[in-house]
Amino acid sequence: MNLIDKLNWRYATKAFDTNKKVGYQEIDFIKEAIRLSVSAYGLQLYKVIIISNNEIRKELRKASWDQPQITDASHLFIFCNYTNNYDKHVDDYIGKIAQNQASNFEAAEQYGISIKQNINNMSAAQRTSWTEKQTYLALNNLLVACAELKIDACPMEGFNKGAYNQILGLKDMGLNASVIAAVGYRSQTDEAQYRQKIRKSAKELFEFA
Repeated sequence: MNLIDKLNWRYATKAFDTNKKVGYQEIDFIKEAIRLSVSAYGLQLYKVIIISNNEIRKELRKASWDQPQITDASHLFIFCNYTNNYDKHVDDYIGKIAQNQASNFEAAEQYGISIKQNINNMSAAQRTSWTEKQTYLALNNLLVACAELKIDACPMEGFNKGAYNQILGLKDMGLNASVIAAVGYRSQTDEAQYRQKIRKSAKELFEFA
């Protein structure tokens, strides 16, 4: 199938086959797609936690309004935005630029100063919104990668972020659970897979100027 066919094939899977697990090679493919995601300045101010442990997922399901995808999918991907130490993240990134692109260090350093100023000029609420949005860009790469492999996925916002942060000890890591995705293989009992995909027409969605 080409990409459009695969995007038509995918849907937000509600019921997963608990007997089917995603293999290591496929997980590595999804990870690499996430790693190559676009992000503001290229900073990637997030970390992705991949959970297959059943006991942890049982706890997380309680904090997700008992949605079965949390425990029934093969893996649970938790996209977490960083909440502090932004200057250090910028310094680490600029160091990679200087090391790998053999560019002028002074120019790279000035670029880093500019990034820091832009971030520091944001309010706390703006920084939170900005870093959380970056996780959604990475999430989209996961969804496309899963479609490429004909692996099912369900992006989810329906969970208690505070509870996730506490269960996983994210606050101590300077992280916040932003958005999650259950990944696995659809159950044949999931009625949602048989529904026609409903989207706006191209005429409704696009304008040329």
